[in-house]
Amino acid sequence: MNNEELILITGATGFLGVQLVQKLLDCYPAARLALLIRDRAGQSGQQRADLIVPPAQRSRVQVHSADVSLANCGLDAATYERLSAEATRVIHSAATVRFDHSLDEARHINVEGTRRLLDFAAGARQLRSFTYVGTAYVAGERSGLIREGELAVGQSYRNTYEQTKAEAEALVQSRLSSMPGVILRPSIIVGDSRTGVTSSFKMMYWPLKIYARRLWRTVPGYPDAVLDIVPVDFVAAAVARMAFDEAALGNTVHLCAGPHGSATIQQISSRAAEFFDAPEARYVDPKLFFAAIRPLLFVSLWGRKRRVLVDGRAYRDYFTMRMQFDTSNAEHLLAPAGLCPPPVLDYLDRLFRYCVESDWGRKQVSIQ
Repeated sequence: MNNEELILITGATGFLGVQLVQKLLDCYPAARLALLIRDRAGQSGQQRADLIVPPAQRSRVQVHSADVSLANCGLDAATYERLSAEATRVIHSAATVRFDHSLDEARHINVEGTRRLLDFAAGARQLRSFTYVGTAYVAGERSGLIREGELAVGQSYRNTYEQTKAEAEALVQSRLSSMPGVILRPSIIVGDSRTGVTSSFKMMYWPLKIYARRLWRTVPGYPDAVLDIVPVDFVAAAVARMAFDEAALGNTVHLCAGPHGSATIQQISSRAAEFFDAPEARYVDPKLFFAAIRPLLFVSLWGRKRRVLVDGRAYRDYFTMRMQFDTSNAEHLLAPAGLCPPPVLDYLDRLFRYCVESDWGRKQVSIQ
């Protein structure tokens, strides 16, 4: 690897981004990183970076207060010009992952932010690769086997997150004829497969928590619905690898468990019932539940159980998915490095154990 590598990264403080930064520092000891990090109230981008970059490695990391939703990513002209002259690779993983944003709000961040990074990359005078971290759920409400080369095939979307990530990916695809780049599509990212550690208790973790605490056992979905999850350690390693792999350029790659490694809702809930010593889940036809049962429950339940009905709306479509993600490109490109996602059922108990030991993120846990 060229000693003059400068990797510009967005999304460094996110769940995946934290792991990715460390993986890049470990795997490419001669490379330098440039992190674009948004200031928060009372906390600068540099202060946020200091929480994720070990002191011994900070000399290799430059931090810039930035915001991908602003022109020139919020950078001053001199900094933008210098980074354009020095950056050799761009990894864009910043996005809003909220399901409840309006379409305009989600587009402002996910689509226009991606456009700004593409414009930066187009002007980067030493660019070797542009790595876009999207999502496998650009497939929207499709079913069956989703190929890596497919994007817009007339599907509808469950939320503005899926729609705007699909629009952003289409924008990236339109630039790949004039720019060396790769599109990566992880599925649902969960904790570390070896330790169970996670800093994000969203997606799969929310319904799991209310089930483990016996607040709810009714699933408005299908027992054979497919849940494709991948551990953050695999995704971080795969992104770090793909960003430097010339064979990956021009490809779209599913970073997913795939048909051989994913699991059904029933398989996961049965394992959870055993681990948490909880009653088996009950499955209800989702159309019946949301048309008739939920309205009745909403007027009869109070307190925490009513809150479950409110919060659970964002997750309802993910209990009905019957699609699998083809991983042919991923297997071809990652196998030489010995990288493949472990089957979901192989590490579920580790995820569960960390949830319990950390009290769902409320307590610090010492990992041996």
